[in-house]
Amino acid sequence: MARNIALVEDDAAISANYADALKKHGYEVFAYGTRQEALTALRARLPDLAVIDIGLGDVHDGGFALCRDLRALSAELPIIFLTARDSDVDIVSGLRMGADDYLTKDVSLPHLLARIAALFRRVEVTHEGKAGPAHEDALERGPLRLDMKRLTAEWNGVRVELTLTEFWMVHALARFPGHVRSEEHTSELQSH
Repeated sequence: MARNIALVEDDAAISANYADALKKHGYEVFAYGTRQEALTALRARLPDLAVIDIGLGDVHDGGFALCRDLRALSAELPIIFLTARDSDVDIVSGLRMGADDYLTKDVSLPHLLARIAALFRRVEVTHEGKAGPAHEDALERGPLRLDMKRLTAEWNGVRVELTLTEFWMVHALARFPGHVRSEEHTSELQSH
């Protein structure tokens, strides 16, 4: 299921460009041109992430007000300001209001996508932590089977000899496919 992003941008051409780019990268995008339009829709259903411009139409700080509104609805909703305004006052104000990130519109698409992916990873880790560590007896991924009680690994039913460190590295890779894990994080997993 694709993650959905609320894009709040008053310039229709800019909104369409960002929406198309995000859709091409697998996101479902809902675009809104005003604070009120966005707020009405987002009160009914919160997105997985919100990308907000500060100036919305003739409301100079409409994005700031929307950020406060969204933060009141959810303390956990990832919010990114994406705006032409690059003064320190605006950046600090946006972050103090509860935005998780602040980017200017000259940011490259790969950079924007990386920041969005980083926020989604943080949300996943936060939710994992709230759920507590999984107490599973075995972890299976295709031909790989890890026995969590015996700390053994099998590939296609054949036992593979691994040191304890190698076992936990394979476990981290199998449990969180597609994520980069530091040595420190692998050590944390061993304690669970």
